[in-house]
Amino acid sequence: MPRPNHRVALALVLLLAWALAGCGSGGGSGGGGAVVLDWYNFPDDSGALQQAADNCGRDSGGRYSIRYNKLPRISDGQRQQLVRRLAAHDTGVDIMGLDVTWTPEFAEAGWVREWTGALRERASADTLAAALRTATWKDRLYAVPYNSNTQLLWYRDDLVSTAPATWDEMLAAARRLAEQGKPHFVEVQGAQYEGLTVWFNTLVTSAGGSILTPDAMAPSLGEPAVTAARAIRDLAVSPAADPSLSNQKEDENRLAMESGTAAFELNYPFVYPSMKENKPELFPHFRWAPYPSVVPGRPATVTIGGIDLAVGGYSRHPDAAQEAVLCLRNRENQLTNALKGGLPPSLRSLYTDAELTRSYPFAADVLKALDSASVRPQTPAYQNVSIAVAHALSPPSSVDPERTVADLSGQIRDALGSKGLIP
Repeated sequence: MPRPNHRVALALVLLLAWALAGCGSGGGSGGGGAVVLDWYNFPDDSGALQQAADNCGRDSGGRYSIRYNKLPRISDGQRQQLVRRLAAHDTGVDIMGLDVTWTPEFAEAGWVREWTGALRERASADTLAAALRTATWKDRLYAVPYNSNTQLLWYRDDLVSTAPATWDEMLAAARRLAEQGKPHFVEVQGAQYEGLTVWFNTLVTSAGGSILTPDAMAPSLGEPAVTAARAIRDLAVSPAADPSLSNQKEDENRLAMESGTAAFELNYPFVYPSMKENKPELFPHFRWAPYPSVVPGRPATVTIGGIDLAVGGYSRHPDAAQEAVLCLRNRENQLTNALKGGLPPSLRSLYTDAELTRSYPFAADVLKALDSASVRPQTPAYQNVSIAVAHALSPPSSVDPERTVADLSGQIRDALGSKGLIP
């Protein structure tokens, strides 16, 4: 039998163990018995996501509260953290923000809960069709679009009076400006990362093709991919290319445009409020237009972006989590996310909302682009495919259209079959 001091020590150990168990990975109960739902999402500096979490906790009538956990800033880091948790069957992952390319992988692994019946109808109501496609796998809905995103062509009207309608017109305008000693760069995402895959996917689909076959079992590519690779190469070896093209991502594009050295920028709408705040002298000349056509007469099909909200497959509170997701992405919270966070909504009706259109004078152009948007290849092996694409096209100036596409076709076959080492 333990001596008294041993009994005290044992009691303290048990008390400490009980306290630590209560501070686990989430999904427990808050004060008054309310369920605490853990929401993992990208880090938002605007306060819009925290405001949505607070709103929904308040509006739940005490049924739940939402704890917003910030994932890493880089998409790859976000996915890595979620995959590690879910592979370990973490019951504390109640709600998660998925990049629009992750749905097939997470669905196949059983990491996300399917939306069925009346809940699916509520999740789909008023939602943009292309956004729903990103949340769907094998005709089943596994997530709810939280926000959408798309690129437009941004340009300075003090340098060009009208926006170029085609890729070739844009490069020709850049050459003329260069000859006149004026700002002339075309800012676009040329670094070896997901943004380069998005650029290529937009060009391929705009030329009438696709990266994968409809069943996602093999590469498609073909002549549209050669046209896309040629467009990338032509920009990269022209005066339009920023000297740091091979290192450029979205934010570097924004900064370059604001520095006054560029005439054009292919980027997301977040650049508009940034230009307004950071460069008021340039802002009056900052305009937008549809993404330029790759094939004259064929409108561009710009790759859709955004975040979809999914319920964790191992959550202890799936019903409450699904109700919370519908609240997080409701009209009020999406409007706040657009106005404060700069992220376009996934709800169609918001694009004619007077409050939104005052801050988003380009709302109609964004909606038009989203209605004709392309989706990145939907496959559980998407990460491997994307790495293969970005590797094959980097640096953009080294692209040899026919040879690069032929090499890429083989790399994609290996990526789909998980063969060899992915570069």
